[in-house]
Order: sequence, then C-alpha cells, then structure tokens
Amino acid sequence: MSEETRSETYAELAAVGPYGVRPGHALITMVEPHPGHEYAYNRWYEDDHYYAGAMAMPWMYAGRRWVATRELQELRVPEKSAVAQPVTAGCYLSTYWITEGRYDDHMKWTVGINKRLNRDARVHQERTHVFTSFQDHEATVYRDGAAGPRDFHALDHPYAGLVLQVIDTEGPERRAELLERLRSRELPRRLAGSPAAMVTVFRPTPLPGDRMTYVKQVEGVDTRLTLLWFLEQDPRECWPAHFADLDTLGGPNARVELVAPFIPTIPGTDLYVDQLR
Repeated sequence: MSEETRSETYAELAAVGPYGVRPGHALITMVEPHPGHEYAYNRWYEDDHYYAGAMAMPWMYAGRRWVATRELQELRVPEKSAVAQPVTAGCYLSTYWITEGRYDDHMKWTVGINKRLNRDARVHQERTHVFTSFQDHEATVYRDGAAGPRDFHALDHPYAGLVLQVIDTEGPERRAELLERLRSRELPRRLAGSPAAMVTVFRPTPLPGDRMTYVKQVEGVDTRLTLLWFLEQDPRECWPAHFADLDTLGGPNARVELVAPFIPTIPGTDLYVDQLR
C-alpha cells in the first residue's frame, strides 16, 4: 500500500498498557433508521460500519447487533420514556465490549476514525441515535454462579435475546444505593429460575466534546444505570412470566425509563427488516 500506516508505532503500543479480557467499558447504541431507509441502513451497518466503525478499532474486542421487531417494540415500557420518544423508537441495538483501562485510548481512535468515515461519505445519514453512550462496567450478576459463560463471552455466546433496561435515580448517592441493592438482592432474586443467564450493569460516561454532531451528549451521567439482560430464550416466549414487571425494579427512589427486548440479528442477511413497522 502507498498510504502511510506508521506500522512501527503498533509494536510500541502493544508493549504497554492493560490488555486483559474484562469488559471494563461498553458502547451501547440504539438507533432508528428513518422510514423507507431500513434496508439501506441495515446493509450499511452490517457490511461496513460494524467493522470499519467498531470492530476494527483498538481495544473493542467483542460486538453484537440486536433487533426489535414491531411485536417486540410493543412490549416496551414505560409508555412515557425519558430515553425513547415514542417508546417504540430505536429498532436496532448494537453492543460492544472495550478492554478495561483502555477507554481513553479507544476514544481517541473512535473520534478520529468517525471523522474520517464521515469525510469519506461512509456514514449513513438517514438514521437517528435514540440512545448512544459509552459506559463503564459496574457489576455482573450471574444466575448460575461460576457455571456457564462469563460476561466477556456474552457478545459471542449465542444468546436468544437481550433486554435493555435503563433506570434513573435522584442523584449519585441514590444511584450507589440502587447499584448495591441490585447487585446483592434484586438481581439474584430475579435471575433465579429465569431464562436470563446474567445481567451486566453499566453507568454512562460523557462523550467527548469533539464527537460527531449527529450523536447527542449523554444524559444521566451521575444518576443513571444501564442493565443488559442476556436471555437463553426468545423474549416473546417468556415475557409475561419473567420480564413484564421489570419497570418496578428501581424502587421508591428511582424510575425505570426503558425496558426494551431484542433478538439477535443474523449477520449478512436482511432478516427481520420487513418486520420493523
């Protein structure tokens, strides 16, 4: 190749810094393609952006795309959500793990590459970011203890569904109290005997000031928790028995702002695109 790649720098970077497998950070992004652009958006994201704008980046080591058909969108609560307006907005969800301790390094690259992709007309404009944020890992609670996949396997293991849950509290102290209650009591109780194998809990971090203009600044940095429930069953098969009341999980000093079920996309296909509306 004629382009300068500064190959010698890669050897220097590989020799320093954390390089574990723990998902210390995540990118969680829920997007709504504009009406009439669903197929084009899906092909752009799967054929280009998932790789060039995510998986090819340093320290982003696992990813998974999820989709909410209209049937799944109609299971969402609450009707008046601070996250999605209307609550059915955001039919595609992408989740990515970033190596613990590498958030700053990754962010420098992601801002740079997205500016380049935008300049080179490799960004699909006919979409709205409903809920997009980088987040720091706070806890993982497992249904089966030491048995089964760990959280660093979660985006590669063939889970049949995912539930995105967002909870707002009244302030940082209330969030800390909620996190402890979830970790020690509420989540173990909910997971026992359920089709969910684990729940990962994250807190959002602010996006850099030089982010792309089509991505809005993150809300709830000091007050919000984001939960990802990894399901061994299609959520449509087990929703009433296990997840229909997740909007009560926050307790008296918190408000559940979104409970949204998804199923995994099938890479390389347009399966489910005709079921979004």
